[in-house]
Amino acid sequence: MTGPSHSKSSVLASGGGATLIDPSDTVILLLDHQSGLFQTVKDIPVADLRRNVTMIAKLATLLNIPVITTASEPSGSNGPLMPEIHQFAPHAVYVPRKGEVNAWDNDDFVGVVRSTGRKTLVMAGVWTSVCVMFPALDAQAAGYDVYAVIDASGDPSEMASRVSLARFVQGGVKPTSTNSLLSELHRTWARPEAADLAQLYALAAPNYAAVMESYQRAQEAALKAG
Repeated sequence: MTGPSHSKSSVLASGGGATLIDPSDTVILLLDHQSGLFQTVKDIPVADLRRNVTMIAKLATLLNIPVITTASEPSGSNGPLMPEIHQFAPHAVYVPRKGEVNAWDNDDFVGVVRSTGRKTLVMAGVWTSVCVMFPALDAQAAGYDVYAVIDASGDPSEMASRVSLARFVQGGVKPTSTNSLLSELHRTWARPEAADLAQLYALAAPNYAAVMESYQRAQEAALKAG
């Protein structure tokens, strides 16, 4: 998979789609995706949650988008971060906290976000109703354009997730999905990373893997027939 050293990454100008996310102005914040907290998640299968977070880490690496991670009490019952994040986004910066529930209450974390010079924040985490919502609302109030990736986040109940979604919208935070984020940053197949991006769709939408496999098999059969 192409990594962050890809010298010609085709980050596209927003053009006519000025309301869509601009990759060159984006930072991805992955908050508290911890093994202990995963055991409390009930609104999405944990396997789906981890797969979606992994897709985002791979996408960030492919498109050279900064990633900032943090964890709430990783030495305690909340547990360590899922290893896939830093495995597939080796450029990610981890910021430890001093017990703050809200990452935005940690000056070091906010300082690292500000140091990127970027104003679009894409957030995901566990729990959605706490680990994502609190910093998302604070960052929105601080002048950032904030997106919350709902299916790369998890909560103890569907009710908690629905209430969080309503509060996001009321506070100006834009909800999105993993598949939508991938497509929004992708924009066009006419780019050098197209083949790598296609592989990511199989993570965001597993049935798409079957589409690609059947197409490839049909192409191979047509070549043999010719």
